[in-house]
Amino acid sequence: MSKVTTAAKVDFSKRTGTLRHKQHGSNSCTPLASRALIDFTQEFKEMNFWGTRTHDWALWNAGQRMIDTHFIFPLMHLDPSKPENYYFRATDDIIKLAHDCGMAVFYRLGTSIEHTGTGGADEHYNTLPPEDYEKYAEVLAGIVRHYTKGWANGFEYSDMIYWEFWNEPDLSTKAWCGTEEGFVKLFVTVLKRLKSEFPELKIGGPALCGISDWYLNLILTACEEAGVKPDFFSWHCYSANADDLIEQPRRVREKLDARGFTETETCINEWHYITSWVGVQSSATPELRSHAVEGPCGIHGIDSACFNLAVLSGWQDQPLDSGFYYGAAIDGTWGFRDEFRRLTKNFYSMKMFGQFLAENSEKVESTALHRKTYTIAAVDPEQNKGSLLITDFLGTRATIEVEVAGMEDAKSVTAMVLDNDHDLVPAQLIWRNNTLTLIKNGNGSAAFLVTFEK
Repeated sequence: MSKVTTAAKVDFSKRTGTLRHKQHGSNSCTPLASRALIDFTQEFKEMNFWGTRTHDWALWNAGQRMIDTHFIFPLMHLDPSKPENYYFRATDDIIKLAHDCGMAVFYRLGTSIEHTGTGGADEHYNTLPPEDYEKYAEVLAGIVRHYTKGWANGFEYSDMIYWEFWNEPDLSTKAWCGTEEGFVKLFVTVLKRLKSEFPELKIGGPALCGISDWYLNLILTACEEAGVKPDFFSWHCYSANADDLIEQPRRVREKLDARGFTETETCINEWHYITSWVGVQSSATPELRSHAVEGPCGIHGIDSACFNLAVLSGWQDQPLDSGFYYGAAIDGTWGFRDEFRRLTKNFYSMKMFGQFLAENSEKVESTALHRKTYTIAAVDPEQNKGSLLITDFLGTRATIEVEVAGMEDAKSVTAMVLDNDHDLVPAQLIWRNNTLTLIKNGNGSAAFLVTFEK
């Protein structure tokens, strides 16, 4: 057994800021297409997401005409100023389901990903550039107006502040069949049109596959020339490198500030643990898929869960304005249940972080001293208690020791553990002389949520 060393230090007497719930969002809600069979409302409430992004919802709700622009306004030769040319009913209903789950709605305009072909534009239907950019922008204005101004027998949702245009235009024909310059022109056209009617809303995008300096500069230059600024810049990251993902908001913030876009928010609205794309593709062999999905290091396993907690903990000290985990649909590769409809470790990690946010409001000073240790601590001043969330991502130590200040008079110290064999059950701990020792169930990834009550 390796020598026990202090993994982290926490001082509950030193406040460092307010917890930011908007970094804890999702890409899913209770499905509309199968709501008679699946009601995931309570589980979403337990995960305590601040909001949900509507991308790919048309794919997870087979047969339903919803969210995507071509489903809401299918005939582009019609007049976008007339309500009868839109179909809103299915989208209205699933947005209500999202609200019933306690989540605000971050709406993605445009289209879901399209896996219809491997070649050019002639193999695609929905990711084609619109023939008339201005008319397309008018259609989008009608959609926004319906949900924020009550237009077309619509709604005045005060929580639908964020409106994102497009998704992954840099992902070849699966998401955009035109040129980069053509997309940027469309992006600026839409941004100018929507900001002219809805200055109080946050309009942005374009949900790039990752941080691309070239694409970001292309967009910012076009915005400068047009005299507009996006309210947020969004991008995605699928990775197993927690430290890199934690650092990405800082790098993007610096790039935006350097160009004078100091008010443009940062938004990572698809992120997920993955070690290889090979096993999660539909063409994967059973053996490759089993390796990619199952077991501790699989996409549904404890390593994925602790990656989630490491990233969410680290982001609280980063300039990230909003985040949305790509927990998409309910079941399957990116869902919160596996192919056998068992809740995955990812579900429990999101529930763990959601509970931490629900029980606390103000961050306190906490410092991780080991490379694979990630920690965040906070207090609820009104309840006179505090919490420590500590994650050992890919760790090999048998115990985790934490030096704790500011809780000398704690009358109760308890912990819950998430590891390969346990899902948020009471954990073993030793609390002595302001030192907390958490006992792991063997090597590997694990996370503890510790509660101190005075």
